Amino acid sequence: MNKPRDLDAGLLGELRGLLGDRATASAAVREHHGKDESYFPYAPPDAVVFPESTEEVRAIVDLCRRHKTPIIPFGVGTSLEGHVLAIRGGVCVDLSRMNKVVAVHEADLDAVVQAGVTRKQLNEHIRHTGLFFPVDPGADATLGGMAATRASGTNAVRYGTMRENVLAMTVVLADGRVITTSRRSRKSAAGYELTRLFVGSEGTLGIITELIVRLYAVPEAMSAAICSFPDIAGAVNTVIQTLQSGIPIARSEALCATTMKAINAYSKTGYREQPTLFLEFHGTQAGVEEQARLVQEIARENGGMDFEWTTKPEERNRLWTARHQAYFACLQLRPGSRAVSTDVCVPISRLTECIVETSEDIARASMPIPLFGHVGDGNFHCEILIRPDDDAELEEARRFNDRVVNRALAMEGTCTGEHGIGFGKMRSLRKELGEAVDLMASLKRAIDPENLMNPGKVVEV
Repeated sequence: MNKPRDLDAGLLGELRGLLGDRATASAAVREHHGKDESYFPYAPPDAVVFPESTEEVRAIVDLCRRHKTPIIPFGVGTSLEGHVLAIRGGVCVDLSRMNKVVAVHEADLDAVVQAGVTRKQLNEHIRHTGLFFPVDPGADATLGGMAATRASGTNAVRYGTMRENVLAMTVVLADGRVITTSRRSRKSAAGYELTRLFVGSEGTLGIITELIVRLYAVPEAMSAAICSFPDIAGAVNTVIQTLQSGIPIARSEALCATTMKAINAYSKTGYREQPTLFLEFHGTQAGVEEQARLVQEIARENGGMDFEWTTKPEERNRLWTARHQAYFACLQLRPGSRAVSTDVCVPISRLTECIVETSEDIARASMPIPLFGHVGDGNFHCEILIRPDDDAELEEARRFNDRVVNRALAMEGTCTGEHGIGFGKMRSLRKELGEAVDLMASLKRAIDPENLMNPGKVVEV
């Protein structure tokens, strides 16, 4: 772990003068903020601060700008591409204390929240209203972090990603200005679409301190289903044909046999250890029953076995809890390993082909590689389980990842459906978008000319 620098002769003292003991260079705190869920080596910041308001964030940015010190926003550290690693040192701005639900507008189906509010916290806060916030990446991430990485998750096939569910935000820019990107109205043609610019910017253009997010009515009925298949192609084809038939799905997850084995061991479940679909339907009681029956017929035509569905909340929760724990369950297949995670996304018409070819690639690998993903929107993950001190395995994982990315790009897909770029996928971004990356760099230079906001991520300037 790198030692704290002098912070340009006095910055730490000025931060402590502003925040008291909410500014620290403690080795333990720095270490905690120098890692995420990725396989990259730890890179702790030189100091960590815990603001409680937008004004405090602005004051922190002003101090760091005067000392020409990098600034790294931090939510809860669940990112997978090194987003929060202080690869060039600097001050980590931990927004976890900015965790107030500022307002809930039930009639307008939206809420105003500070960036440190987590998705579970918001849903608990609004439970009595009959509304919910649907974006569910699995981890209990902060909404500011989810917006910064353009997160999505299991519900995206029906409710969309953070891109569709953030109406506006308050952002502190590198020069200390505080801007609001839009208003609370559901649509606007007023100027450039700044909200979309900052959603997915990964802290490289400014620090998000407040958001307005969409809410939805809790459906009258929900049903969940599980179905096993002799091969992964049958599972994926079932989802594709369901979508092409116009049957609405709220969630659709495909998991390979290796992943199911890991889930059974980790979550103490007894599912078939074969390629499996987890599904969920939202709507009226009659509607979800009809949807489940229709999908059961499609699954049967694709070799589906033991199609089981339920409307009981405890059984639905058990199923989705097991799915959300898949990442950590898979790590236990090889204790002591770390995961190199892929998250390509392709048009759904090419998804089966992409997954089958990737599965053939997995069969040739020397390490376990579970595969699972949100197949309803063309997105899937491979968790390449490597021993962190084995350079040969790391190199094999990188070559595997390159093949997965190149395969997706050849099918008109993307190198990242939801994890973002960080510094782990910067080369892949250039492959995908070419000269458009130069335009991103121009925007970065215009908004952050001294390259202080999370430098070394997304684009190089």
